[in-house]
This record gives sequence, structure tokens and C-alpha cells, in this order.
Amino acid sequence: MSVLVFFIVILFAFYLFYKTKYFRSRRPVEKKWLAAKANIALGLFVCLFGLNHLFFISETTVTFIVSVIFIVYGGVFTWVGLKKYKHYLPFAAEEAINESRSS
Repeated sequence: MSVLVFFIVILFAFYLFYKTKYFRSRRPVEKKWLAAKANIALGLFVCLFGLNHLFFISETTVTFIVSVIFIVYGGVFTWVGLKKYKHYLPFAAEEAINESRSS
């Protein structure tokens, strides 16, 4: 139980970290790349939150349904974030190289 809670807290901290970097960034492609990383962290957070409720909260039908919805929603959010991350990674690297050359 404490392992899931530890990962939930860490993933929420990663989400806040990447969202803060997103708002501070001035590069447009890097912003999209950081938003994708924040989506991954948030999706994993929601998925683990659903797993935590599924295993450690009283077993009722409503709890089961809500937990499954959280797990599915978190999985989809993570999958979409990973696809965006892979798409924007080369463009963000190119943008960073171009900016460092022009400075």
C-alpha cells in the first residue's frame, strides 16, 4: 500500500514540475514536449490512484466502477502523452540546437 502511495505522490510532483517548466518555457515546440511529459505523469498518477482505490478501499460496486474508469482514463492519457512525447522530441531537440547556435 505504501509503495502505491509513494509513487502517486512522486508522479503528482513530476506533473507539477513539468507544468511549471511548461509555463516558464518560451519555445513553442518545447512547450508541447513538456505538456506531453506532464500528460504522462498525470495519466500514471490517475491510473495508480484508481489501482490504489481498487485494492485498498471497501469493495462496493461504485468503488469498482470508479476505479476501473480511473485506470482506463489514466492509461489512455498516458498512451496519448507517450505518442506526443515521441512526436515532439526530435523537434524540441532541433529547436534547442538552433536557439543555442543563434545565441
